[in-house]
Amino acid sequence: MIKLPEIDQKFLIPLLQELLAIPSPTGYTEEAITYLEGRLTEFPFLNFHKTTKGALVANWTGDLKTSLRGLTAHVDTLGAMVKEIKSNGRLKLSQLGGYAWNTIEGEGCTVFANGGDPIRGAILLNKASGHVHSKEVSTTERSAASMEVRLDIISSSADETREAGIKVGDFVAFDTRTESNQGFIRSRHLDDKACVACVLAAVQAMVSADLQPAQDTVFHFSNYEEVGHGAAAGFPDGLKELVAVDMAAIGTGQTSDEFHATLCVKDSGGPYHRGLSQRLRSLADEYEIPHKVDIYPYYGSDGEAFWRAGGDVAVALIGPGVDASHNYERTHIDALIATTKWIMAYLLN
Repeated sequence: MIKLPEIDQKFLIPLLQELLAIPSPTGYTEEAITYLEGRLTEFPFLNFHKTTKGALVANWTGDLKTSLRGLTAHVDTLGAMVKEIKSNGRLKLSQLGGYAWNTIEGEGCTVFANGGDPIRGAILLNKASGHVHSKEVSTTERSAASMEVRLDIISSSADETREAGIKVGDFVAFDTRTESNQGFIRSRHLDDKACVACVLAAVQAMVSADLQPAQDTVFHFSNYEEVGHGAAAGFPDGLKELVAVDMAAIGTGQTSDEFHATLCVKDSGGPYHRGLSQRLRSLADEYEIPHKVDIYPYYGSDGEAFWRAGGDVAVALIGPGVDASHNYERTHIDALIATTKWIMAYLLN
């Protein structure tokens, strides 16, 4: 058994924090991808390129070339686009990704104005004042129709908002409010930037220990996962296995928690590949990696996106436990370390 190298938390955590600080709602991921390109240049043995779609793909030569492997994690996050400029100068939104409207109520946001500088604002109920709309604040269903963006500009009309540079179709990013306390990392968009950081931390740890993967390996950092087709394309011919690295969902009836990595054996798309999943379970046991096995009731992954696109590969899914998924999320460093170890165990065997 090859001993797993030490993981550098001073590499992992700052990388995650820097990535979380970059707005990257689905469709607006160029800056995040550029950041990852810069980090990949730290590993000159990786050959990487961007796909036409905008994903980042890197190749690492392994000891063997008998079973080409892939790992995928996504940089795109939940977000929104401007659907309508209202007569009062405020904005209606169209969702990017799946989330409940109440989970973003009161959140700060940035509108990337197509015709000017980014504009700050907040997402609110359209009758938000408890002193004026007491009943509506309590009883109104949160929806695209009842929520709006209050912009931090002087505007009381659609024309004034347009003059500030905002147009229909502009992207909107939610504040992450990232904090690290007592080993916990609390932030929006740990899905899936936490896993991107784990993948790079695994590479960094192996390189520091002068190790390389057992097989030729391709890393696919996708940019459209939250809308269902992130890793549908971009892999080389001959791929045999694909491990999607994405957050584990925590909640009532789940085995997952914030302190373990989790192997998902089934989600809303059906079961994952039993053989590959069993091999990952065996590796976790062999290396004493703290882990859970779980089923996610409302979930899909980039591995399934590749399957649906016709990918004839074995697919499995692992990732750190994340509380309050698609909300104000939280995980613990223990889950990130466990996930990073699991990635390395897979790469090395």
